[in-house]
Amino acid sequence: MIKFIKNFREDESGAVTVDWVVLTAAVVGLGVAAYSSIKGGTTQLTGEVSTYMGSITAGGE
Repeated sequence: MIKFIKNFREDESGAVTVDWVVLTAAVVGLGVAAYSSIKGGTTQLTGEVSTYMGSITAGGE
């Protein structure tokens, strides 16, 4: 049993997988944070452009 515990403690074959999972989760988290920070501004800008485009008459009259 002691040998099993020592081998388990020294085996690092799954450590790279854990690192990649943590790194991927961090990148996804940053993407979600970036999306949520620009969502409000783009929604407002879209509304303003729609209002402006609706007020323009065809032919410049």
